[in-house]
Amino acid sequence: MADHEADRRFAAESVVEPDHIARARAAALELGAAPISAEVGTQAAVVAAASAALNIVEIGTGAGVSGLWLLHGSPRATLTTIDSEPEHLGAARQAFADARVPPARARFITGRAAQVLPRMNEASYDIVFVDADPEGVIEYVEHGLRLVRAGGTVLVPRVLGGGAVSDPVRRDPITAAYRSLIQETQSSSAVIGALSIVGEGLLQLTTVAPDPR
Repeated sequence: MADHEADRRFAAESVVEPDHIARARAAALELGAAPISAEVGTQAAVVAAASAALNIVEIGTGAGVSGLWLLHGSPRATLTTIDSEPEHLGAARQAFADARVPPARARFITGRAAQVLPRMNEASYDIVFVDADPEGVIEYVEHGLRLVRAGGTVLVPRVLGGGAVSDPVRRDPITAAYRSLIQETQSSSAVIGALSIVGEGLLQLTTVAPDPR
């Protein structure tokens, strides 16, 4: 166990966060909008880069840290980000402006994800990043899998629930939802799933393209 903790610490300390994202992180912490860790941010950026993402949806804007990481990986992408907190969206707009993200590359939507997502076009996005209220994580992932194209990816950070998911004693609804999400997607034939335990955890779900035969 000590070796695993040393590995986690080394992974965290090895990340070099770009200055504009570090500034957004500081603003997020001051606002109380808990940002994703830099370790998870780098993984999200790698997925965005590897998939050459051009259209990204983010459920839960926070103060812009995760969105900036996604655009760091794919600077040509257009990001649509949804949050119900106007103050968070305002901070994210400022962070994007400070980072010189062109206005055309970011679309900010104020509203509850459960009401916004059903109106969005299915199979139209390369990545859906789910970082909203954990009570709705399963519903949001279902929407995400509908919205991404074949071969697109849904990313779910914080999926380890701060260590609760691996604790068999914890059976509260949120922990149970995360645990169920991980177990069901790992055994699904509709997605290829991988769970990273770096940082606060990141579940990666890539949809399987239909067999052309």
